[in-house]
Amino acid sequence: MADETTTTAGRSTPVLATIPPPRIRSKPLPFVPVVVKNPTLNAGVNPHRYTVPSAEENINPRFELFLLGDGEKKVSETPDTRIPSSSLFTFNKEDHTLGNMLRSRLLQSNHVTFAGYKVPHPLFSTFELRVQTDGEVTPRAALVQACRDLVNDLGVLGREFTKEWELRKMVGEGANGANGDKQ
Repeated sequence: MADETTTTAGRSTPVLATIPPPRIRSKPLPFVPVVVKNPTLNAGVNPHRYTVPSAEENINPRFELFLLGDGEKKVSETPDTRIPSSSLFTFNKEDHTLGNMLRSRLLQSNHVTFAGYKVPHPLFSTFELRVQTDGEVTPRAALVQACRDLVNDLGVLGREFTKEWELRKMVGEGANGANGDKQ
């Protein structure tokens, strides 16, 4: 077969053979018959129609976001062999809240040279925390100390919040009692 050419503005360019479109291979949708219990609504429904699951059906139950399954560990450590004194910690059933708190607390330590986290996929409640230390402390020891410091800080925050809340309630009761107002 001879190559065909076309002439455009005095130039001859070869015409490429027709390339078929790429084949899109997709699985057929599962057969889900639509059956409505109300016979008056069932009149115009085709029972052999395919249905696509709704967004609500596609979401995992809420308890799966924080309850660990059987044999599932909360944290796993993988030492990084490329970088000395570095480890990758994978946290299951946690999100940005804990990841950012741990990262910022680790960076306050003098022995930590790098701390960063990422969420591999937004639909899965896991994050990966990479910690690199100067070698005097292991990444695991630095992470454990950061967790202890965070627990202490959150305990102080809880006590301060409770104290302020009680003071505001007392001030509010005193103002209502002085004015004689009841609500």
